[in-house]
Amino acid sequence: MGIVQEVKTSGDIKIAVLQGDVDTKSASSVTDDILPLIEEGSKIILDVNQVEYMSSAGLRMLLSVFRQSEAKNAKLVLVGLSDDIADTMSITGFLDFFVTAKTLDEGLADLRLI
Repeated sequence: MGIVQEVKTSGDIKIAVLQGDVDTKSASSVTDDILPLIEEGSKIILDVNQVEYMSSAGLRMLLSVFRQSEAKNAKLVLVGLSDDIADTMSITGFLDFFVTAKTLDEGLADLRLI
């Protein structure tokens, strides 16, 4: 199994659980796994609680997922960003694009309000 360990649903919300490092080797497979989840008006959580490292390739993957979500009027929430990844995303300006939540329950609540 790749970085995307599991895709589950909670009502109309799709939850993709990622585990491991998102780097040059894995970013394209994450993209391949996540993009099919993005449908018109869908609600998606990327649970990255178990992602310890994200390279620039991982950030590009997130930007690609964000752009596809925007194009299809889908809602996307990142859950469980580590402090290091959140800091990197903040410094690079990537964090401004995303809705984030500390816990899965918070992410689910955010999407249910949308």
